[in-house]
Amino acid sequence: LQSPWLSFWPGLAISAAVFGFNMLGDALRDILDPRLRRAT
Repeated sequence: LQSPWLSFWPGLAISAAVFGFNMLGDALRDILDPRLRRAT
């Protein structure tokens, strides 16, 4: 492989997007799920 950054930067961008969507989903679940709110 002559230029490894050609796969590094897109991989990093995809990983950041997946992490961001994971955090967004967790936040929405915490806000919208009434069962979790009642347990605390």
